[in-house]
Amino acid sequence: MFRLLISLSFLFFLLLASSLTYGQKFKNLVWSDEFNYSGLPDSTKWNYEEGMKRNHEAQYYTRQDIDNASVKNGNLVIEARKEKMGNASITSASLITRGKKSFLYGRIEVRAKLPMARGTWPAIWMLGEAKIGWPARGEIDIMENVGYDSLKIHGNIHTEKYNHVLKTNKGKAIDTEGPWRDFHVYAIEWTENKIDFFYDDLLYFTFEKEANTTNAEWPYDKPHYLILNLAIGGDWGGQKGIDDSKFPHLFYIDYVRVYQ
Repeated sequence: MFRLLISLSFLFFLLLASSLTYGQKFKNLVWSDEFNYSGLPDSTKWNYEEGMKRNHEAQYYTRQDIDNASVKNGNLVIEARKEKMGNASITSASLITRGKKSFLYGRIEVRAKLPMARGTWPAIWMLGEAKIGWPARGEIDIMENVGYDSLKIHGNIHTEKYNHVLKTNKGKAIDTEGPWRDFHVYAIEWTENKIDFFYDDLLYFTFEKEANTTNAEWPYDKPHYLILNLAIGGDWGGQKGIDDSKFPHLFYIDYVRVYQ
């Protein structure tokens, strides 16, 4: 009986330790935007990409246009609209912390509600600050979702050795009940040896540092900056076309928090 009690106590300890793994490594909030104001995003925290940037996407990213990126009712709202800008017939926004703040290790956590329509491609991701090209600089895709396969949430990494161009990228997709119906937390916990990916409190993918690693496998010992964007179409998001009848599309972000 005594041995049984000891075994049960040890099992309880293991379960408790396991339950404390999520979110417990990083307790100090070092940077955040709670979006508890109105107007344009806080210019001390956010910069912008501008133009038609990558992946043959259909949108033009605007700079400081309140129609495409605004803070209201406690949320950052990134809006993709049917309107002509340059060579594009769609506008949207891509907010970045580059030039304002970069991060090395910690828990990066974003609570968001996604748009859903054929052609949408919202993303929460990071790029390395290193002044070298992609993918050697490193990329961490905290959350990607494409509207034609809207129940799946994707987490991925891209490095010089592991990337989608070589078809060697590392990542995982999970099925959800509908990330456009409500807000969910998308997060990574990033240490010197691994990156854990979370959907709410579910750990669904881990990328671990290999033995004898080089920058080709692990560029994640250098600072990265954060990106929040809503793309339309493109090489992935546009594989099933774009439903022009569904505009505008709204990507809601309740908060962004970084713990170390």
